[in-house]
Amino acid sequence: MIIIGEKLNGSIPSCAKAIAERDEAYIKDIAKRQADVGATYIDVCASVKDNEVEVLKWMIELVQEACDTPICVDSPDARACVEAMKYCKKPGVINSVSGEGDKMDVVFPVIADTKWEVVALLSDDNGIPATAARRLEVFHKIMEKAKEYNIAPNRIHIDPLVEMLCTSEDGIALVIEVISKIREEYPTIHITGAISNISFNLPARKILNQCFCCLAMNAGLDSGVLDPLDRGLMGMIYATEAMLGLDDFCMEYISAYRDDIFGTQKK
Repeated sequence: MIIIGEKLNGSIPSCAKAIAERDEAYIKDIAKRQADVGATYIDVCASVKDNEVEVLKWMIELVQEACDTPICVDSPDARACVEAMKYCKKPGVINSVSGEGDKMDVVFPVIADTKWEVVALLSDDNGIPATAARRLEVFHKIMEKAKEYNIAPNRIHIDPLVEMLCTSEDGIALVIEVISKIREEYPTIHITGAISNISFNLPARKILNQCFCCLAMNAGLDSGVLDPLDRGLMGMIYATEAMLGLDDFCMEYISAYRDDIFGTQKK
């Protein structure tokens, strides 16, 4: 499972406070803690109205001082992503493009001949499609554009758009259908998503996040924007990979248990 650590995001009140106060120690600490528990990438999202690229630069430089984990540059503004990626010492992930406006034409030519990867949301100028069929239409348009720039499927993280369970008419059936069909059509592509979106406005959110992650992984999810400091969720991920035959002889699970990634060992 590709773990994109979500904790350095200005939409989180504690992180927003640290950004506003330019609290370097906070940024470094959260980055290192996520790296230490196995994050594949550290997501860096400023979520500020003014001087976004400047704030992203400040955050990226602090993260790189704290750990060697690659950066996931996160902004709804594709041009801000392209500017901020210049401050990264190694290739990471651009988060994100979509079928909206010219986002793909801004990002794809810049990363075409690099090792950078990209998150692609299945939305377009009409917003978030209400059906699986429409999201798959957006998906195919994204893949056509990626092919124009010779961006291989294994460099793309498709986000089927995880929405709140409490406002869904069909549970998670729509997103599971999208994940399954994309995985069947493109075996090497990455499929990601903001795991915690599923539990907004519901109690006991961690339980819902864990359950959804397991079901989505079974459908083909192999990447996720999530909290790697949530031991229960990380434990479920390791256990699910073992159950799905993605962990030879359960070695990763055993190693994670020995490192107490699940938080089960007595102190």
